[in-house]
Amino acid sequence: MSVSGVIRVDASAVPEDALLTRSGWSERVVSKLEASGSYPNWVLLAALAGMFATTFPVTILTLSLGSIASEFHTSETTIAWVVSGPMLLSAVALPLLGKLGDLRGHRRIFLLGFAGATIVAALTATAWDAASLIGFRTLAAVLGGATQPTSMALIFSVYPPEDRVRAMGWWSMTGAAAPALGLVAGGPLVDWFGWRAVFIVQALLSCVALLVAALVLRETRRQRVRFDIAGALALALGVGGTMCVLARVKDLGIASPFILGAAACAVLGIASFIAVERRAAEPLIPLSFFARRSFMAPILSNALMSSSYMGAFVVAPFVLFQVFGFSISAGAGVMLLRTLSLTFSSPAGGSLGQWVGQRHAAMIGCAVLAVGSALMAWAIELHTLVGLGVAFVLQGLGHGLGLPSLTASISNAVPQEDLGIASAANRLTAQIGSATGITLLTLVYASEGGTSGLSHAFLAAAILSALAFAAAFAMQRDVRS
Repeated sequence: MSVSGVIRVDASAVPEDALLTRSGWSERVVSKLEASGSYPNWVLLAALAGMFATTFPVTILTLSLGSIASEFHTSETTIAWVVSGPMLLSAVALPLLGKLGDLRGHRRIFLLGFAGATIVAALTATAWDAASLIGFRTLAAVLGGATQPTSMALIFSVYPPEDRVRAMGWWSMTGAAAPALGLVAGGPLVDWFGWRAVFIVQALLSCVALLVAALVLRETRRQRVRFDIAGALALALGVGGTMCVLARVKDLGIASPFILGAAACAVLGIASFIAVERRAAEPLIPLSFFARRSFMAPILSNALMSSSYMGAFVVAPFVLFQVFGFSISAGAGVMLLRTLSLTFSSPAGGSLGQWVGQRHAAMIGCAVLAVGSALMAWAIELHTLVGLGVAFVLQGLGHGLGLPSLTASISNAVPQEDLGIASAANRLTAQIGSATGITLLTLVYASEGGTSGLSHAFLAAAILSALAFAAAFAMQRDVRS
């Protein structure tokens, strides 16, 4: 280790195991796929299968928290860490995993993370108490988080810049379809066999997807640079403190010693990160990225869009149950309008970006999301089911139309060798945006309560979407492909 707090990474010095080494047979398969012109599509399929397998249990697990708490004889507040714990630590790990992909090869990190998440998914089915379940879920989320920035980088490595927005349409669709399938198929699965069956199914699906990925994926070019340990530690402190504040401020209050301590850690970590990165010869995240309008505008728009979309997603059940009186089953069915519209509009969003340009497609998506959020506030006040349904569809449609172009714009703003860390930065800011939106909208609702509080919460979501539109408007004009 040097004085600057970095170590030299020599990828060639580390032997690869059987899973990571490509066989002659698989090389022949890949050569045939390349000759047929279908290889990029197979890379897309393999990367998306990995992301799908590691994310689909989230929604059904959330709906099952009450029964899990009863089984383990613990409070729902404690068992809620099954969701919030993975969210916190996976956010901290995202930049590290993205940078490791740039340094060690994205195929390697993708397969190692995916394999680890598969093993832990199987172990999750054996959880014996709340602590073991929270631990397994958190470890699985951190390992499975490797599939997110690396899957983007693997996809971008085989698609030229002008085709990336279309690929990101399918990427966005998979991100939406995974929790939707968990909601639709997971419910009956849990009713018939219990919540543990979800993780057995996940492990089986993951094994199949892992074999396909090991067969199809080729390694990306690695950087021969140093890993910035000091920057990684500072960023972990800053992100971890920020996520703790956002996750707990609603329950504990802003004057809580825990919140004040977490906020101090966040400020210290972020300030230290900026100071370290300014001096580092080979920084974890080059600060120069954020000085580029081509990078900063879309990443800010994506964070604001995620804030609006996910904040509204968490508040929406209160509307369904308290304002309209739906049962849990009926409410889940209505919520599918939002998820399915996102799922099916995402490929259209990729095509829209190719047709009108990524800047205009992002602006259209943000505008539609803002209209959908405002319409929800109107539907709450007038108690109209038609308005509720249309609002749900518009919210999913807006997110689906805008996200592929924002993601592709971010990737096109950085060199090929930095795709992993750029993708991780995008996912990280989106996750922080989501947590911010959830905290903000629930606080708006809680401050007034009832119909008025819910209506104002969705007006806040509309304002966040309008800010996302402004950031998209600031994006550089692109040439239509």
